[in-house]
Amino acid sequence: MRNKANQLWHTDSSFKSVPALTSVLSARIVPNHGGETEFVSTRLAFERLDPAMQKKAENSFVWHDYAHSRGRIAPGLASPEERAALPPQCWRMVWKNSVNGRSALYLASHAYAVEGMDPAEGKKLIEELMAAATAPGMSYAHKWRNGDVVMWDNRATMHRGRPWPADEARLMVRTTISATAADGLESMRPPSQQAAE
Repeated sequence: MRNKANQLWHTDSSFKSVPALTSVLSARIVPNHGGETEFVSTRLAFERLDPAMQKKAENSFVWHDYAHSRGRIAPGLASPEERAALPPQCWRMVWKNSVNGRSALYLASHAYAVEGMDPAEGKKLIEELMAAATAPGMSYAHKWRNGDVVMWDNRATMHRGRPWPADEARLMVRTTISATAADGLESMRPPSQQAAE
């Protein structure tokens, strides 16, 4: 069931109080069929938006919740202990890279509401932006070979695992590097949270 949850488009750890900056995945055992990791650029997705939508996104904050994404697969998949340890987090909808100045949508399957927006409207906006970012022809699917190592920037990508036969083994090792203030993390928080810290 958790593998199915990883087949939703997501950004690593957007549901944590300190999200992931970078992820590194290395392949130790790969199946003969399937098991690819698919990526989309949320930076290019942002750049494809019309200026009015870019501005709306830049001024919006989105709630991310681990239990929400797991609940899309099966009710109760996130345990009460996980829910307590991982309360929802609110992040700016657009993450601006502090080095190159380029902006990217910061969305994921964990995103469930837009701060200050009617719940139905917020959900619709998230779904529309996710669909635009992951439209056919916009992704790269990495077919793993033993020993492959892939690294990505969680500020500017979404990814998902693809299914593989249940009778075939797949072993991947992930290393995650957390975001810091130098990565623009504090500017990602709502003003009310910035003032409280």
